[in-house]
Amino acid sequence: MTSAHIISARARTDADDRLIEAEEPLASFHLRSGGELPGPIVTPALLDLVRKARKTGKRMSRAIRAQDSLEQISAWAEVVPGKAGTIITISTWEAEDVVQTTGAEERAGHLALVRHLSGLTARLDTKQNLLTVDWTARDMDELGEAMMAGVGQPWTDFAGPEGSNHRQPLHWRLLDGALVQVAGSSREWAAQLVPLGHAEPGSEGFELYLVPDRPLEEAPAKESRRPDRSAGIGREIAPVLRQPVSRIIANAETIRTQLAGPLADEYSNYAADIASAGEHLLALIDDLTTLEMVEDEDFAPAPDNIDLADVARRAAGILGVRAKERGIVLDAPKDGESVPAIGEFRRTLQVLLNLVGNAIRYSPEGGQVWIRVEEVDGRARAIVADQGEGLDEDQQAKVFAKFERLGRQGDGGSGLGLYISRRLARAMNGDLTVESAKGQGARFTLEIPADPDT
Repeated sequence: MTSAHIISARARTDADDRLIEAEEPLASFHLRSGGELPGPIVTPALLDLVRKARKTGKRMSRAIRAQDSLEQISAWAEVVPGKAGTIITISTWEAEDVVQTTGAEERAGHLALVRHLSGLTARLDTKQNLLTVDWTARDMDELGEAMMAGVGQPWTDFAGPEGSNHRQPLHWRLLDGALVQVAGSSREWAAQLVPLGHAEPGSEGFELYLVPDRPLEEAPAKESRRPDRSAGIGREIAPVLRQPVSRIIANAETIRTQLAGPLADEYSNYAADIASAGEHLLALIDDLTTLEMVEDEDFAPAPDNIDLADVARRAAGILGVRAKERGIVLDAPKDGESVPAIGEFRRTLQVLLNLVGNAIRYSPEGGQVWIRVEEVDGRARAIVADQGEGLDEDQQAKVFAKFERLGRQGDGGSGLGLYISRRLARAMNGDLTVESAKGQGARFTLEIPADPDT
């Protein structure tokens, strides 16, 4: 319901941009939004206009929008700077009742913050067993390494809830929000579990986020505990960059979701662009770190007995939600299908996640992506085929080159994924190849040694 127009309301600020006096309806709106009279301006759009007018010394006017717990308002504001502050004139004031956000919207805003504040993230299967692990906080090195070595085990074996003597893992609802014990960190950590699956929460696994109670105090750089990392520019800079970029993303998400207060749509959109750019920057940081690692002459994956079919199913499970968002069907190896191989589980999964992720990104909506596994002449193979535009011969010759994006712009890619994936495949005594034709999709084949003892 829209209220009647208010022709004019005047207000006055001091040199510190504090609202000294205000007429109705601005006064009531200011007080409902948590402000005081006199007190700081709490409407972001109006505060921005007042500051610009005072700093430039020029009369300024603009349409502003804001909302409190009861109303969403739009008005025309004119600010005239003076010697000791400004004079504000509000006209064409319109107010509409606020449509309360749904619980789903509130949860989405909360989850966005959790994702950007977390120091460690993991993907879990339906039984809360670890599938993949990644972390950005340097005081999570010990836990992260232990979890990576324990893929397939319950995550609570490594970060159990404090004060719990029950058999692990507990039901996910009992673990969501619980404080967990993290060896090697002086901070307190809370677990946030996000169930996946529309039919039943957790039917498609879980996302795990460990969130600290406070930022990590800046400290002199120290040698990482990760065993396969030697000194290098990317590895030294990446930990320094991740934390401030993550803070930028978290603050942008706070602004975008208006958790800190109402905001005009254009500012919310700016914040969304900042958060998206931050996400791309974090992905690039990770790619550059991995690039330096695979180009290190001392880099060598840790070979192990793995099941290539199982790894392929895990990759499909992890990217299942992304595929559903675009209406794409993932046709993965069936349960019971097995192709024993020799390779490092984490690196093999990393390659397949890149291949399947690319196939989803470049396939048309409503299409299909096939993942097949086979053993041929002592070699284990995983084939990822899509229904995208395909690659001509010239593009196939370039697709594995460093920073090569084949002319694509705006998709957030760094042009390093396939280059890194081929380096990883060859480091595991295998290879990564492509077969394609323009207009007929692409077929990428990961090949690693088959397990000779099976």
